[in-house]
Amino acid sequence: MLSWELWAALLACGAAAGVGGGLIIVPVVLAVLSAARLGGEHAQHLAVGTSLAVMVFTSLSSVRAHHKKGAVDWRIVRGMAPAMVAGTLLGSLVAGWISGLALRWFFVAYAYAVAAQMMIGRQPKGGREMPGAAGQGMAGGAIGMVSSWVGIGGGSMSVPFMSWCNVPVHAAIATSAALGWPIAVSGALGYLYSGWGAAGLPPGSAGFIYLPAMLALMLMTVLLAPVGAKAAHRLPVARLKKAFAVLMTVMASQMLYSLLRG
Repeated sequence: MLSWELWAALLACGAAAGVGGGLIIVPVVLAVLSAARLGGEHAQHLAVGTSLAVMVFTSLSSVRAHHKKGAVDWRIVRGMAPAMVAGTLLGSLVAGWISGLALRWFFVAYAYAVAAQMMIGRQPKGGREMPGAAGQGMAGGAIGMVSSWVGIGGGSMSVPFMSWCNVPVHAAIATSAALGWPIAVSGALGYLYSGWGAAGLPPGSAGFIYLPAMLALMLMTVLLAPVGAKAAHRLPVARLKKAFAVLMTVMASQMLYSLLRG
């Protein structure tokens, strides 16, 4: 059973994720589960699976907001989405065989890498055009698999990839939001299946998805995702990235401390 303080933490996290992105959901859900002594060895799986399930709903709201601005390049979505689905589904199924400790170390390393890239503020210089079907498929599959292990929509990888391929930054952000939905759906289904019947899951779990946390987060992220889309177009991108990098560094450091403390 979650206390009102933990419910409040989830709602606040949902509000922040709706504006700033989904990478903060996993450490917050993990902290809530740990505080409530739920999940045990599967706490990281539940945090990642819940994050992906939340994004099924968040992504739709965000994509609609970006689409209204005409910023989504649907040709890129059609080119990368099929392989992303395959990579995410495979990764989420494989995650069922990976220990929660290993997934947590992978998340910490990835979070530090993303925070460093955001703090530096360098995007890859456009050096080529978007590759053909095979190239987009390879990139999409890799992005999908990594996303399935950290519980994100892949924007921290797909935006730099598209920028490297001379896609304008705002179009890359919007297109990445559209690609996040197939990642979320396939990842959520994969964690639902891989966790079905696992021992030690808390009441209210559907596979590796913790439904109470999903509902609280979904409420706030769906309401505030359009605000995030507007912010991406109106606010200074560099300043937003640095603020988010600081937040990610703090959260990753907290997770690292708990790992080292054992």
